Amino acid sequence: MSSAVRRSVPVRTFGDWNDPLPGYVEVDFVAHSGTSSSGSFAQTMVLTDIATGWTECVPVRTRESGLVIAAIKQARSQFPFPLIGVDFDNDSAFMNELVVCWCRSQGLEVTRSRAYRKNDQAWVEQKNGAIVRRLVGYGRFVGAEATTALARLYEVVRLHGNLFQPSFKLREKTRIGARVIKRYHPPVPPVARVLAHSGVAEADKDRLQAMLERADPVILFAGIRAAQEELGRRVDRRGLNARSEEPVAVDLQRFTLSLKTAWQVGEKRPTHRRPYRRTKPYPKRQSMLEPFEPQIRAWLEADPAVSAASVLERLMSADSSRFTKKSLRTVQMAVKAWRIETAGQIILDGDWMKRASYLLLPRREKITTISVHTTSVTFLGEAIGGVKSSIRLTPSGDVIRE
Repeated sequence: MSSAVRRSVPVRTFGDWNDPLPGYVEVDFVAHSGTSSSGSFAQTMVLTDIATGWTECVPVRTRESGLVIAAIKQARSQFPFPLIGVDFDNDSAFMNELVVCWCRSQGLEVTRSRAYRKNDQAWVEQKNGAIVRRLVGYGRFVGAEATTALARLYEVVRLHGNLFQPSFKLREKTRIGARVIKRYHPPVPPVARVLAHSGVAEADKDRLQAMLERADPVILFAGIRAAQEELGRRVDRRGLNARSEEPVAVDLQRFTLSLKTAWQVGEKRPTHRRPYRRTKPYPKRQSMLEPFEPQIRAWLEADPAVSAASVLERLMSADSSRFTKKSLRTVQMAVKAWRIETAGQIILDGDWMKRASYLLLPRREKITTISVHTTSVTFLGEAIGGVKSSIRLTPSGDVIRE
């Protein structure tokens, strides 16, 4: 925070807005870096109006001051009302002399949030997840072609979200001790707030009303899915495997037919995170217990209560060069896994249930409790006369009545 540019920009917190006029926007970057933040990758600049919730998304190829200014110019031309002020975070892409001086020369009031206080930009942070991450995902996009594909997506998203997607707006917040009570206005699309606000010029409202009458939500939604198809094919392509493709054509008839069942079974968007698949399998390293596995299993079957420490002592006496006291944890994990496997075989066999029913029913008993151990299954039964008994089944098939 020692930068002279940062010191020259006043701080504005989340409680300093006081119901501003339309035109004061919060600005933030969303990185499309995938799992690694190294190198150059595309980013999305998100601008959210405080008063109306109108949101514009502009893709930027790299983090460069000139491209930041170009993105602000583009977003400024897309807003249905003139911009009055911009609120940045402390990112060096914003807090530099070129961007700050340009904004001031254009008559924009420049403010910034506090360092490491993301709640100061709660409006735009919410849109980062609800719009960008929800539609684009967390994949890595690099280069001019990926940036163009993002621009085609946001060209449709801005109309679909601002004209037809209702959102909540906080009306009041009351604090009673540690309890916070929030009340909201009825959810309406951002365009309704713009048309109802007295601070927007009538000429701007007329242009916005004409835009609303021409827009079709079904066509816009189909365009979103087509743009996501194109972005989804770019997520896994890197380097020499990348190749340019034509944008996906929107088949409106096929899309509307798919909506009949999409709401029932859901859909997996092309930009959602894909399961990781290892391209180069690593060979499995042989366990130190593998040559002695038959012997250990024989010890466990002969004496199910034997401890892992006793098994290790037997292994040390058999091969002292391979096993030491430091191998106790390895033996414990292996013994535990083998006992769980044996218990699972007892349960899934199916024959133990027939034997238990045959042994308990002749004495007119009912099974009250079934306890599963690592080496046996125990049935606790209660006879009609009140006499309690138990039956234990071992892995070898022996039935022990107690």
